[in-house]
Amino acid sequence: MWWSRNSQASATGLHYGGVTVEECQKMIHKCLKNQKVKFLMEQMEKSGCPISTKFITAVRCKQRCSGTYVRGLGIRVCSNYLRFQDEVTQVVIHELIHAYDDCRAANLNWASCAHHACAEIRAAHLSGDCHYIRELLRGTVKLGELRGHEPECVRRRATRSVRGNPRCSEIITKLAMQSVWDTCYNDTKPFDKAP
Repeated sequence: MWWSRNSQASATGLHYGGVTVEECQKMIHKCLKNQKVKFLMEQMEKSGCPISTKFITAVRCKQRCSGTYVRGLGIRVCSNYLRFQDEVTQVVIHELIHAYDDCRAANLNWASCAHHACAEIRAAHLSGDCHYIRELLRGTVKLGELRGHEPECVRRRATRSVRGNPRCSEIITKLAMQSVWDTCYNDTKPFDKAP
């Protein structure tokens, strides 16, 4: 079993407490109306992997992350690391991209650091994780530093997530990221272009 860990527990930084599982479940239900979430769920169905709303559930997590995708189980959203609707929606979108990749690629090997790197590059790039406003709120970019921030953010976030994989040492992660960067960063499926 492989899991994708979205290691950034909040758009505004790690915090404990978050919301209750029940509150988070309501936020998940609300995010199902988001256009990007609806589009990704439709694309999953078109790819032969229809999902129900039970595929995405709120849980309290022990590990420091905001959400995970687990093959065969679905998406788990970590209520104790999230406070706002936008954070929950962002996690769901990120993890749905992982689920989509898992569905569309018959030979996807989540134990491979290169495959993991590709999945994290795509999820960070296509989910909006690296939107300028989110980066500004994180304090990783300053006003006026718009130029070139997005690829740097994708690389930083994907690297951090892959480093969370016990199979991927620092050097293996770096090599994996280099080997798949161009192909995976430019793969925008199921979108026509990066949103």
